[in-house]
Amino acid sequence: MSANTTAEALARLQGVLDALLAPDGCPWDKTQTPRSLCDYVIEEAFELVDCIRSDDPAGTAEELGDVLFLLLFIATLSAKRGDFTLSDALTVASDKMVRRHPHVFGDLKVETREELLKNWERIKRTEKDKDHQGLFATLPKGLPPLLKAYRIHSKAARASFTWESDAAMRQSLDAEKAELDAAVASGDAEAMAEEFGDYLFSLAEYGRRLGLKANSCLDVANNKFLTRYKAMEALAKTRGLDLDSLDMTAKNALWDEVKKG
Repeated sequence: MSANTTAEALARLQGVLDALLAPDGCPWDKTQTPRSLCDYVIEEAFELVDCIRSDDPAGTAEELGDVLFLLLFIATLSAKRGDFTLSDALTVASDKMVRRHPHVFGDLKVETREELLKNWERIKRTEKDKDHQGLFATLPKGLPPLLKAYRIHSKAARASFTWESDAAMRQSLDAEKAELDAAVASGDAEAMAEEFGDYLFSLAEYGRRLGLKANSCLDVANNKFLTRYKAMEALAKTRGLDLDSLDMTAKNALWDEVKKG
């Protein structure tokens, strides 16, 4: 590993970026704007999350560097346009964290996690324009739907707008499932889509109450399925079987064997 300090490493990365943006630098980099880099930030963030969830330290370090490079890229372009500097952004972040943690940097005393989260939400709302201080004013518009559902329920719960008990939540979940079943039985595609969405929305809240994030749980389930299916393909290949031509009974037998392994 490099013995450079963080400041030295950041200065080197800035130097690399400045060279890429110089008159004789990279033609592609010189055409970029903060807006054009947005998709790359999202893609690299997903790759970073994948490495973290895969317990891959080397990959995490690499992807974290890629994300940081893109953030520095955006800050550099913004500074050239006179919008703001990296220093401005870091100062805003520091000030915000100090302001949102009065229990650490001030005299506020909180006894429970619930008190802490409610105070956090209150502070966030006061930071917004006074004409837009609704409960969900701070909810990012671009969140993936399943993650957005979790955030909506979390904010609603901090405002005490949620089911009074887990038992009541489960009853509501059962009711939503019954409505979905009725829609399926009716054959009404529009009703099925609506009720399926309601059921997913309720499931996200049930998971939140159990301390589970639906988005993360689904990601684990996705990866588990993919890993098992890949293993099933490999098992079929070692036995000289054409997986695609097997009937469901044979496929399920391979699947069960993989699960037990």
